Amino acid sequence: MAENFKKSYRFAYLSSLYITILLTLGMSVFLYFQSILNPLFMVGFAIACYGICFLIVQYRVEKFIYRRVRRIYDDIEMLDVEKIGDSPVTTDMRTLIKEVEKFAQKRKTEIETLKIRETYRKEFMGNVSHELKTPLFTVQGYILTLLDGAKDDPKILDKYLNRANKGVERLIYIVKDLDMITKLETGDLNLNYSNFDIVELVQSVFDLYEMKAAKKNIALTFDMNYTEPIMVHADKERIQQVLSNLIVNSIKYGKEDGTTEVSIEDLIRNKTIVRVTDNGEGIAQAHISRLFERFYRVDKSGSRKEGGSGLGLAIVKHIIEAHHERIYVESDYRVGSEFSFTLEKVKKFPVVDVGAKTT
Repeated sequence: MAENFKKSYRFAYLSSLYITILLTLGMSVFLYFQSILNPLFMVGFAIACYGICFLIVQYRVEKFIYRRVRRIYDDIEMLDVEKIGDSPVTTDMRTLIKEVEKFAQKRKTEIETLKIRETYRKEFMGNVSHELKTPLFTVQGYILTLLDGAKDDPKILDKYLNRANKGVERLIYIVKDLDMITKLETGDLNLNYSNFDIVELVQSVFDLYEMKAAKKNIALTFDMNYTEPIMVHADKERIQQVLSNLIVNSIKYGKEDGTTEVSIEDLIRNKTIVRVTDNGEGIAQAHISRLFERFYRVDKSGSRKEGGSGLGLAIVKHIIEAHHERIYVESDYRVGSEFSFTLEKVKKFPVVDVGAKTT
């Protein structure tokens, strides 16, 4: 138990008192009618009766409650029987009631958590099977078509092999992302920390996806003109992956002629926050809490017209948490979304003019 049963004699006190009063009164009446009533004898009788009753009642109640308490704890497996063995058992049931209520609340919470996890597990397994079977069936379909005779046509052979190869590449992409998340969760993926300019890194990601954004006429821009570098301490390659995933998502779900804007601000003395904001379709509040789950899709239709492994945001979350930083999301449906994450700033040391004279 959380605390040992406290020895309490309240029940035995009262029970013995009641029994002693009744027996003393009865004995007094009997002796009175026998004309041999002796006050000193009655006092002694009352004291002896009270002591004997107290010992018997306390002993019997302790044994009675002990057996039942032990059975209760054995049944609900609240603790090992060895922990009760030598503990005094209370005759006041309030402690037991308190412990059982605490146990019941704890188990209720555990059951609710297990139900939620079971729901997530079923959704996760369904999503994994969907993500894997789509490219697998595609590859199988092209290969079976070729085996049925289409391989004799060089044009069809080349076309179908290329499509099958794309399906295999998608499978590899999903497996690699799953492998990365597993390594991040188990701590097997080492981070290579270095100091780098986050402004320059964001600009390189803009350059990388400029053509993709141009197809939807989405502008990739900073919120202001950053003339000075902003140095941060992190794994440059992983932070580039974070920025890439967030910016690609903003392009995928952004509206035509929209904007993806990145801002970099000082958060506290040693932290910088990077914000990726778009004016796309936004996300309903009901989905916000589950955005970073593996394969979780806001679009329940299962459509994958936008591509991707469905693991991008999960990877983003794990990379940021591996840096011991935080990631945030704010979104208004049909208005836009903002994803932001913190990074450690590089400490700036004051420049000392060695030529200055001291007085």
